[in-house]
Amino acid sequence: MKEFTSHTGVVATMDRANVDTDQIIPKQFLKRIERTGFGQFLFFDWRFEDDGSPNRDFELNQPGLASASILVARRNFGSGSSREHAVWALDDYGFRAVIAPSFADIFYGNSFKNGLLPVRLTEDQVEEIFQKAKTAGPGYELTINLDAQTVTDNDGILFNFEIDEARKQKMLNGLDDIALTLQHEDKISEFEAANGL
Repeated sequence: MKEFTSHTGVVATMDRANVDTDQIIPKQFLKRIERTGFGQFLFFDWRFEDDGSPNRDFELNQPGLASASILVARRNFGSGSSREHAVWALDDYGFRAVIAPSFADIFYGNSFKNGLLPVRLTEDQVEEIFQKAKTAGPGYELTINLDAQTVTDNDGILFNFEIDEARKQKMLNGLDDIALTLQHEDKISEFEAANGL
C-alpha cells in the first residue's frame, strides 16, 4: 500500500449526494480477479454514452481534469453494496483522496485498507471547496496533510479533519492489515515453532 503523508493535487468536484458503489464501478466489471485495471471502468455509466463515446456533460470528462487526484463530493459517498472494487477503481484511476461530508461505513473502511484517504469535512466546508473550484476553474488544487490533519489551498482555505489514530498511522506508513501483521513475523514464527505449526 502506498504511504500517504501529504498530497497536493487537482480537484475534481462531483456535485452529487449518495453516490453508490454500483455507479463507482458497475457490476459487469466485477469479474476481474486482480486489484488493478478497474480505473478505466470508473463511473462507467456516467462517463460514457451508449455508443462508448465520452459523455461531455460528466464531471470527470471536463477539460483540465484528466490529472485530478482529489475527488470532492456530497454526503454519503460510497453507499450501496460493500464492493471493495469501488476503492480499487478510484485508486487505479489516480485518486489519492475523496473529500465529502460523510461516507458509507463499509466504503470508508475499505478506503483505509487500500490507501485511499477519505476525508470528512462539514457540509459548509465542502460547499466552500465547491465554490472555490468553480471560481478557479480547471487546475484548482488542494493539499491534504495527513500528519497535520489539514486541507488547504493557496487562497485561504484551512480546514482540520478528524481521523482515527490507528488508521492514520497505517496510512502514514503505508501499512495494510497484512503488512501490519507481518511486522510481528518473528513472534509469529516463534509461536509456530513452539506449537509445531
